[in-house]
Amino acid sequence: MSLRLGVRANLGQFSLLILINGFVGMMVGLERTVVPLIGERNFGLRSKTAIVSFIVAFGVTKAVCNLFAGRLSERWGRKRVLVLGWVAGLPVPWIMIVANRWAWFDFANLLLGVNQALCWSMTVNMKIDLAGPHRRGLALGLNEFSGYLAVGLMAWTSGYIASVTALRPQPFYLGILMACAGLISSAFFARDTLPYARLESRLRGPEPVKPPAALTGSLADSANVSWVRLIALTSWKVPALFLCCQAGLVNNLNDGMSWGLYPLFFAGLGLGVESIGIIKAVYPATWGVSQLLTGPASDRWGRKPLIAGGLIVQAAGIWLTVMVRAYRAWILGAIMQGLGTAMVYPTLLAAVGDLARPEWRATSLGIYRFWRDLGYAVGALLSGTIADRLGIAAAIHAVAGLTLLSGLLVLAFMPETLLSRQSFPGGN
Repeated sequence: MSLRLGVRANLGQFSLLILINGFVGMMVGLERTVVPLIGERNFGLRSKTAIVSFIVAFGVTKAVCNLFAGRLSERWGRKRVLVLGWVAGLPVPWIMIVANRWAWFDFANLLLGVNQALCWSMTVNMKIDLAGPHRRGLALGLNEFSGYLAVGLMAWTSGYIASVTALRPQPFYLGILMACAGLISSAFFARDTLPYARLESRLRGPEPVKPPAALTGSLADSANVSWVRLIALTSWKVPALFLCCQAGLVNNLNDGMSWGLYPLFFAGLGLGVESIGIIKAVYPATWGVSQLLTGPASDRWGRKPLIAGGLIVQAAGIWLTVMVRAYRAWILGAIMQGLGTAMVYPTLLAAVGDLARPEWRATSLGIYRFWRDLGYAVGALLSGTIADRLGIAAAIHAVAGLTLLSGLLVLAFMPETLLSRQSFPGGN
């Protein structure tokens, strides 16, 4: 069968990968509303740092697995890594149903971190492989749309089920169904997309398009780069990529804070589980749906304006949430945080993809995702520690300030990466 790059040319597989990433999102959405409340109400935890320990376990594991997932997929193929991720995710809802100690929730989130790192990384890389360079922003917008819309739907659904039954076990039955559906669709219907990355490499040729002066010496200069050098280049040696990594880390830092502290913050102000579930659903649902626009917009307008602007909008939404004690303000704050994240999330992935060669793009994306998802652990630990000492509101203020600072750094110092992939042949 002749291979062609482009979303339309590979619509069947592309659509299947959108569905699979929806299942991936539902696995993590299952926790967004109920798990912090289970820690406080069912296990009697008073320390906010102890409650958010499950997010630390999740974030560190996901970050480390991201570091290896891309490299592994370039040797094994994307599909094998995708299936392995679903095998790791199968026990997660079962453990949360039967756990009699909080440590079991931490262990379940170690497995969930493996599941999310391997499965989400592969849906990202597989869509990039299929789409080609001209529709990279669109491909990533669709991927993140499906995943985070699913997070929002499951956050609301689990909160509603918990409000009419109990925090456990009923909400977690859906997780069993999602894990089985993801494994079956990945193992029996998905095709490996590594040949498409090799096709793009052949079309791109040995001499890449010369990048703008701000990116000279970047990842675009060689097809043969060692893993250790890639870590250094992606993490700190190339300024554009360093700024992507710090922005990704701060984005997930504020997400980790909202995941762990928002349910406790709202419950402390008298909200019931169902109302908390609605707020917790609005944020990722807005994030998911908006990426249908922000992903393609970054292909047209450039990466930098959306990244910097998105972080600033996130900070404003977080401050609105903590400063105005009204349900409508909290909904608006969730919408703003979701919109800001939609501006940032697919655009950062596309920016890294702009700079990397197809031969090791998955590895470079994995390194970026390591730093981004380490933000979950950093955000949980930082906000939990501040909340224990100064209160939840102080922790939320601190995270909003860091988010604003990150956006201003991008605005001041990040070059536009979209220029690095102009005049590339093929793709639709």
